[in-house]
Amino acid sequence: MSIILGIDPGSRITGYGVIKRNGRHPIYLGSGCIRTSSDDFAYRLKQIFDGVSEIIRQYQPTEFAIERVFMAKNADSALKLGQARGAAIVAATNVDLPVGEYSATQIKSAVVGTGKAQKSQVQHMVQQILKLSASPQADAADALGVAICHFHTSQSLLALGGVASKRTYGRYR
Repeated sequence: MSIILGIDPGSRITGYGVIKRNGRHPIYLGSGCIRTSSDDFAYRLKQIFDGVSEIIRQYQPTEFAIERVFMAKNADSALKLGQARGAAIVAATNVDLPVGEYSATQIKSAVVGTGKAQKSQVQHMVQQILKLSASPQADAADALGVAICHFHTSQSLLALGGVASKRTYGRYR
């Protein structure tokens, strides 16, 4: 039974969501946010790395999924987001987790059914899919959406003849 850690990266708030594969259904294990507290950007990256590393120690995931960087209007913001992603990815690869990367459109399509879904729609569908009593905080819901997208993608690959078990989901080596 695999455990998937999904990450919605951000330089100030990084969401995380953890689900377990139970046959064809995802089971909620936990979610939350890593909130950085420094004006020193390098130290914020360390906080993201340390936070993701602690979540990995706590939940012992077997798979890791993260949202890809999109090109924002502000190049500086996009670069900082990319560096936050890098800190999270390094935490995962340090313990040899396979890394799956998904665009925002792929994630929204997997969770809501349309790549143009609003954040509130993602939150609502994450709550429904995982049978949560309340809607998760936006960044945590996005991270759970990443994990759900990975769950469905790898589930589809398994249905195609076990391809997912041989795939590294873009593993960095």
